[in-house]
Amino acid sequence: MSDKDRWRLRQETAAPIAEKLHEWMLTQRELVPEGSATAKALDYSLKRWVALTRYLEDGAVPIDNNQIENLIRPWALGRSNWLFAGSLRSGKRASAVMSLIQSARMNGHDPYAYLKDVLTRLPTQRAGQVTDLLPHNWQSIIPNRDAHSLACIGRSNTESS
Repeated sequence: MSDKDRWRLRQETAAPIAEKLHEWMLTQRELVPEGSATAKALDYSLKRWVALTRYLEDGAVPIDNNQIENLIRPWALGRSNWLFAGSLRSGKRASAVMSLIQSARMNGHDPYAYLKDVLTRLPTQRAGQVTDLLPHNWQSIIPNRDAHSLACIGRSNTESS
């Protein structure tokens, strides 16, 4: 769906609902006691109403931020897990590995295939070509195989041993 079509659909369906919700919230706010949990919740939403309804004005704006939330979730989980790595040195190592895994994912690689290939090649890689192994530069050494195929080969070999 084009941004213009999405905008039109939002104007036809979501905008009237949002307007009724806004009116209802303003009415309810006058009825609830000051300082109550309900008043705080209504105030929170009303103060952010422009940001909450921004998606109605532009069809290119996503209705939610789920995609970004899903991308950063592993970092947030990792951050709390790294607190229990045992030592500062271990935490730094864990964060480096997590960074490699997330970078591989963000570059469209299967993390298992990427790490397996890089760790296999690293001992013999020339110092001047180490940057070729970074996720944004990496190419599998097995020709005509995508990352998923490489991961499946690696896993089937390790499973059978």
